[in-house]
Amino acid sequence: MREAVFLRQNEARWKEYEQQTTGPEELAARFIALTDDLAYAQTFYPGSPTTRYLNDLTARQHQTLYKNKPESTGRFRQFWARELPLLVAQHHRTLAVALLLFALFTAIGALSAAYDESFVRVVLGDAYVNQTLENIEKGDPMAVYKSHNETLMFLGITANNIYVALMTFALGATAGLGTIWALFRNGIMLGSFQYFFYQKGVLLPSLLTIWIHGTLEISAIVLAGGAGLVMARGMLFPGTYTRAHAFREAARDGLKLAIGLVPIFVVAGFLEGFVTRHTEMPMWLSLLIIGLSAAFIIWYFVVYPRRLAARR
Repeated sequence: MREAVFLRQNEARWKEYEQQTTGPEELAARFIALTDDLAYAQTFYPGSPTTRYLNDLTARQHQTLYKNKPESTGRFRQFWARELPLLVAQHHRTLAVALLLFALFTAIGALSAAYDESFVRVVLGDAYVNQTLENIEKGDPMAVYKSHNETLMFLGITANNIYVALMTFALGATAGLGTIWALFRNGIMLGSFQYFFYQKGVLLPSLLTIWIHGTLEISAIVLAGGAGLVMARGMLFPGTYTRAHAFREAARDGLKLAIGLVPIFVVAGFLEGFVTRHTEMPMWLSLLIIGLSAAFIIWYFVVYPRRLAARR
């Protein structure tokens, strides 16, 4: 059938779908009919205006149908147990790209600090470096974590980390350039920060202290970067969808990933405010907290999503 004939036979029905609302059963029937029309158009008229129109109309009908679907009482539990892990599995490659970029930027930060002693001061600021040098001379290099009230520190750090993560995600709307810049800044800071402690001979105490909260915090920042890249990917590579539709879908997925990180930042902020300050804690306890945090990240964001997706 020629495209003009196909369009003439069905255009009136499609316009009716656009303009009239109806009940859930009719919506479902319309959606099925539209997917049939879309499949036909994609087969015989790929890339045509008719196919793009049907793709967009089908997506809108799907959204309308979804909004009318009754929500289960365990919506939040469903989100954490299935929806978020399946999203992670769907975008594993993009999240892996964010991790690789962050690791590269961290290595650049460490290398820069190794070749230029003033680099750490440029990145971290003179005040922080001078205070840390004084603490190292006093024999307590991590004393900076004891200098503020626990509750205020917890609230301030948690709010700041959530803001940084959401901004890292939102910058994905700049075709990913802003998100990559945010990952670059954080990676450079981490690499130069850790090399600074290595250079002063206190790398082990810094690792045992900083990564009590840093395991969750840094992992969540990388994942927020991955969420931003998910949105950017939808914008740059729409596939068979219109660019606007692909961007909306990718932005929705990325936002869910970013919001899913909020509890992780809350726990990381609690650890930094109330636990990290106890630099005198035994090594086994530090390693236990770090190990449990790392195990959670690996299980929930790598192992569990793959198993759940495989079962589906």
